[in-house]
Amino acid sequence: MDAVDEGPLPQSAKSLSHTREFAEVSEMARMQRLLRAVQELSLAASLDEIQRIVRSAARELTGADGATFVLREDDECYYADEDAIAPLWKGSRFPLETCISGWAMLNRASAVIPDIYRDPRIPHDAYRPTFVKSLVMVPIRTLDPIGAIGNYWARERQPTPKEVELLQALADSTSVAMEIMRIRVELEERVRTRTAELERALEENHRLATTDELTGLSNRRGFYLLAEPALLEALRRGDGCELAYLDVDRLKAVNDDHGHGVGDSLIVDVANVLRGWLHPSDLVGRVGGDEFCVLVTAGSDHFAGLKDKLAQAFSEFNAVGGRPYELSVSIGVVQWQVTDGGGVDELLARADELMYANKKARLQLNAGAPVRPCNCTPTSGGDRY
Repeated sequence: MDAVDEGPLPQSAKSLSHTREFAEVSEMARMQRLLRAVQELSLAASLDEIQRIVRSAARELTGADGATFVLREDDECYYADEDAIAPLWKGSRFPLETCISGWAMLNRASAVIPDIYRDPRIPHDAYRPTFVKSLVMVPIRTLDPIGAIGNYWARERQPTPKEVELLQALADSTSVAMEIMRIRVELEERVRTRTAELERALEENHRLATTDELTGLSNRRGFYLLAEPALLEALRRGDGCELAYLDVDRLKAVNDDHGHGVGDSLIVDVANVLRGWLHPSDLVGRVGGDEFCVLVTAGSDHFAGLKDKLAQAFSEFNAVGGRPYELSVSIGVVQWQVTDGGGVDELLARADELMYANKKARLQLNAGAPVRPCNCTPTSGGDRY
């Protein structure tokens, strides 16, 4: 005769079967299970992991049909997790004064209830939809409770003092694990904060080390740090570039006649003209007291005719007026092609040489003296101005 499938067991039958199996578990086995839970809690790295360990161990230690992990959140009890034969209250929040987990926390004591419907501390309406007939609730950290662990049975049952003791021992170990986790999280946050502060300090030190304080442009070191990779990128693409070396004219006269404050304003105006005129991909830096450098690549709008375009930018500034000075600069420009080779140092040296030749020629022209031809010979691959 074939066996008859009677379907799933009702909750009461499941509970009775579970209780009989638990009755066969020795006290030594329970202690070993508690020890294993304590060891697992010592290694837990997150609250989710702690909850997983506790909800499983709580049921196994007492043979309960369900276990809940409750956290105190100000004046509420938050049922954070559960492990049960049927759904309980996971994800729900209740006022601290109206639920048994809140009672355990407020009174810093365990609550042992063999029949929930005969105990006035139980909100019966919240329990009627569930399988729960009896329970025990213990606080997590009795000195200053931060939560509670609940065990539930689907029949009336009087938990033994040893079971309550085991559950409280689990709760005490849980409180230690949660405190360790809190300290770890706090330390990690401090490390992250300190690391971010150090990174900002390093960035600020780098900025100060590579930025001209007066103009906000790159200083000589900063210009080098940006120009070297720009040349390498131009080399990779097979593009050329132009480098201009500018020397501000008559700065000493302005300082002598109007004071160094006005001289500083003149330097700032030169920087602003260059900064406002150049393309974002172009590089500009103040590489000396009255000296500036500009590097543009073949992809820039200013690649062709750089010297004339720079002169035009200063002319437009001077046309506005309103200053006790006009901006005047001597400019040396050198073009660089991939086949030329050399680095930033060589380009700067060549452009600097051309700049001084330009300054000397302009001084002679202003003095009415005949302009002597420049002795500079163009280098292969680059025009000189």
